[in-house]
Amino acid sequence: MQQTDEAGFLHAGEIEAQRRFHGGPTWSVSQLGAMIRDDLPPEWAGFLESQPFFFIATANRKGECDCSFRGREFNASGHPYPLLKVVDGKTLVFPDYSGNRLYNSLGNLVDNPHIGMLFVDFQHRARVRVNGRAEIIDDKGAFADIWPLAQRYVRVTVAQAYPNCKARIPRMTMTLADADSF
Repeated sequence: MQQTDEAGFLHAGEIEAQRRFHGGPTWSVSQLGAMIRDDLPPEWAGFLESQPFFFIATANRKGECDCSFRGREFNASGHPYPLLKVVDGKTLVFPDYSGNRLYNSLGNLVDNPHIGMLFVDFQHRARVRVNGRAEIIDDKGAFADIWPLAQRYVRVTVAQAYPNCKARIPRMTMTLADADSF
């Protein structure tokens, strides 16, 4: 069995699933190339930075997975700090705040730097996936001007970024008060 498609967009398991469940390829290499990017266009950067939360998926070196929620922190006046910062088309950074001290996600990233990120805008029924390699930045001062309450930061180098269809995303509205409850 081949390891990836000709352009490297799909791995062997994805190719086998297409063959097994659909009878063959579902996307041409040109279609995949038009959809899956290795960078974040400026308009996507604005979308990602405007979201109140996202989900991350990590796994340890044995492949045992964890999925976590990441949301904004609020200052003493009740205003949110930025969720993340898109540094450039290949790099984004998000803060890590004090939590339950289990360090599920960070522990996985210490073992295995691969990360998946899912951004869902329920109001506009839109979503974007970002897959890449994460690096933990221990220097509390590195981005303290943006996130003064962060304990550390995670820098992600983008390997794949692509939108998903809006099928089955429920239309929901959220207010700042709702976001505060996160």
